[in-house]
Amino acid sequence: MTQNDDIQALLDFFDTLIPLTENEKDLVKEKFQPHSYRRRENVLQEGEICRYYHFVVKGCLRMYKTDNEGTIHIIKFAAENDWMTDIPSYYTLKPSSLHIDALEATEVLRIRRNDLLDMYMHAQRFDRIFRILTENDLAKLQQRHLESISATAEERYESFLNDYSNLTNRLSQVQIASFLGITPEFLSRLRNRQVRSSSENEKESPHGIS
Repeated sequence: MTQNDDIQALLDFFDTLIPLTENEKDLVKEKFQPHSYRRRENVLQEGEICRYYHFVVKGCLRMYKTDNEGTIHIIKFAAENDWMTDIPSYYTLKPSSLHIDALEATEVLRIRRNDLLDMYMHAQRFDRIFRILTENDLAKLQQRHLESISATAEERYESFLNDYSNLTNRLSQVQIASFLGITPEFLSRLRNRQVRSSSENEKESPHGIS
């Protein structure tokens, strides 16, 4: 992918939310900068201030928290056409309590806080766009919290498959289990149960009916 392709992917994404004028598109090209992360490279470490808002062009980023026992709790994945930042740290310039790293070699377009605020000043449309992104993140976070206290592990896994269908074959069993808050062994049992259930349903379906 060329840099022009990367920018076009971002412009196309914005157009799905609110179509941009040519002047606004030029502002995007000016303010967003391409950057590459190697696999396993740190994007943000706990205690640092989050300096960038990332749009993922290719690859996958992970946001997580490590508890006092060293256990990793994954909060979010961001792959192609998704966004990643620690919103509180990015906007308040306070140290982050989270980690972000690259699970794959990852290409992003990223923007600094001051440049984003400058975009808000020049075109209010961007204020609306990033408010939508923040609201969407908040809604997903609330849904995950509700699922953590009221949904079964199987229901949480189904929700993961719906939300991250493009990542199911790119993430390890350990990473998916960490996101779901279960052990890799229990995830393996869930997957085996799904395979058996799918196989039984196929046997019960009348022949000749699709």
